[in-house]
Amino acid sequence: MTADQIGPNKETSVMKEDETVTLSCTYDTSSRYVRLYWYRQYPNKEPQYLMWKDARGWSGTGTPAEPRFQSTTSETSTELIITGVTLSDSALYYCALRVGAQ
Repeated sequence: MTADQIGPNKETSVMKEDETVTLSCTYDTSSRYVRLYWYRQYPNKEPQYLMWKDARGWSGTGTPAEPRFQSTTSETSTELIITGVTLSDSALYYCALRVGAQ
C-alpha cells in the first residue's frame, strides 16, 4: 500500500495577459473519495484558498475565489484553469489532496 501523493506537472511557459492558463497536478491514492484543492501564494504572504473540486466517489465543487477560476478532475489528475490571466495572477500555485475513508 502506498501513501497518498500529489504533485505538480511542471511546465514552463510564458503567458500574455488575457490568455487562458492551465495548471495541473497528478495524484495517486487508493481512496475512492477524493477532494482536490487549489491555493495561490504571493511572496511573503500566506497561501490563499482558490477552490476545490471532488473526484472519484465524491461529486461537488466549491465556489471559486474568482469567477475566472475553474477546475477539472479525473481519476489521477486535477487542473486549475485561469481565464483572462493578468499580471496579478503571477504567484506560486499549490494543489492539495484530501481523501475520505477507505
